Amino acid sequence: MNEETLEVSLVNDLKEIARVAEQIDEFCASHDLTSEVAYAVNLALDEILTNTISYGYDDDEPHRIEIIVSLEAEALVIVIADDSAAFDLSNAPTPDIGASLEERPLGGLGLFLVHQMMDSVEYRREEGRNIVTLKKNKAAEQSPDEG
Repeated sequence: MNEETLEVSLVNDLKEIARVAEQIDEFCASHDLTSEVAYAVNLALDEILTNTISYGYDDDEPHRIEIIVSLEAEALVIVIADDSAAFDLSNAPTPDIGASLEERPLGGLGLFLVHQMMDSVEYRREEGRNIVTLKKNKAAEQSPDEG
């Protein structure tokens, strides 16, 4: 592992997510990335890991989830690999956020947030593993009226 890459391995236990978040915060801070970038990455990882750990496994056995965070020229790239049930989150349906809570079906908001917070979400299934690649631009985005 070099200074430009963070590799984290965790088991399918929700308690592990906080440890991952701390490591992401430290990695982002050490590379002068904004707290907004760290927050967006942690929010996306929290949603993906929570869904994977809560719904992806049909046994109570320990499973390894691997995360690799690396710096590219303009983006932070996060690769998540796990052996849970196949689930293509890149094509998750968009929830009707205009509907009232009573009318809105349960679920889907977390993955919607992942797509809103990341600049790119890609999925592939390879050798029985889900591989999700997230990209977040390193520059903090400004809306045109803030400029």
